[in-house]
Amino acid sequence: MSAPLRAPLGHTAFRNLFLGRTAAETANAVAPVALAFAVLDLTGSAAMLGLVVAARSVANVVLVLFGGVLADRLPRAVILQGTELGAAASQALLAAAVLGEFATVPLLLVLSVVNGALAAMSLPAAASSTPQTVPSGLLTQANALVRVGANTGRITGAAAGGAVVGVSGPGWAMGANTVLFLLAALSYRGVRVGATRPDRTSTPLAELKAGWREFVSRRWVWLVATQFMIVNAVLAGCVAVLGPVVADQTIGRAAWGVVMAANMAGALVGGIVAARLRPRRALAVGVALIAVEAVPLVVLAQSPNLVLLVAAMFAAGIAVEQFVVSWDLSLQENIDENVLARVYSYDMLAGFVALPLGQVAAGPLAERFGEQATLIGGAVLLVLTTGLALLSRDVRSLERRVSPEDPPVDRSATG
Repeated sequence: MSAPLRAPLGHTAFRNLFLGRTAAETANAVAPVALAFAVLDLTGSAAMLGLVVAARSVANVVLVLFGGVLADRLPRAVILQGTELGAAASQALLAAAVLGEFATVPLLLVLSVVNGALAAMSLPAAASSTPQTVPSGLLTQANALVRVGANTGRITGAAAGGAVVGVSGPGWAMGANTVLFLLAALSYRGVRVGATRPDRTSTPLAELKAGWREFVSRRWVWLVATQFMIVNAVLAGCVAVLGPVVADQTIGRAAWGVVMAANMAGALVGGIVAARLRPRRALAVGVALIAVEAVPLVVLAQSPNLVLLVAAMFAAGIAVEQFVVSWDLSLQENIDENVLARVYSYDMLAGFVALPLGQVAAGPLAERFGEQATLIGGAVLLVLTTGLALLSRDVRSLERRVSPEDPPVDRSATG
């Protein structure tokens, strides 16, 4: 009989990792809301807001690979503590600047870059730490719990950030965010796991090359990473950009908020479902379910009805969580722990680059071909890329190394 979803929480290291990641995700959801309104209060300029927000994204792209190298060279818990303390310090400075009325655009720009850099350095360490904190037989439940915590943090953070900004202003929201980052750092102090064993005589560039070799040496890794890069680009353009445009013309802005909430609710349910449904060929199932993401695009293009959109986005939220959990599990079970963070960093880089590409391309494509054709084209592209990924025998045949029925093998203290 398989272990329940809560079973990983019985392991102290995982429990602290779970709490730390949830607090960090909540803080990272509050941060852009508070920063956006701070920039608007200061300048009233959408262009300036775009510049400050873009600076954070650029820092993510530039430094995520370096974050992977660090996470494979140093104790991951130390990196997580350090980045969260740095984030707390930058948020405290932002809060002081806004509340003390000495904030300037250059200061906000610099601190936005700092926050983006810290997030980039923490993400590979956080993603690669899970298999060090639980027995291998609990990896599915652990990854599902991490996703449930992350999605809960994002929903709570975005809502709470907007509420605090509305009531007290962005400065106080940044102050509250400082506390969240400090709580994350405190939780990470309890993540006591064995250190990885890298070749400390090699240079960071050599280690990046080694990570790239690991990334491309397995066909299923680079194929699925490429598939999801395209998925990210399509969804960033069709849902994040064209979705509000179509909603404005049809169901209305408030209804679009309900649609997006349904998607997040689906993601929360999806994490629980992923812990209970554990097929042996989890990666193939997860990759195939990505095709469900095409359904909301078709509904949005053909019949932007609120009930249909809510149902489609809820189903898409469930589906994408099956993919994410199966993807994490596949990487953690098949990639050597000493290079896992670097493989994660290449995967994250692809996702970071895809988002602005999709967002920038959506508008011109819609102007050239029409919103409906662009949405249908995005849906077709999602289905095609999913089909192409499933054509690979490596993707279809990859099996879990530990069966849900197998007894757990304790690996929480391994290096």
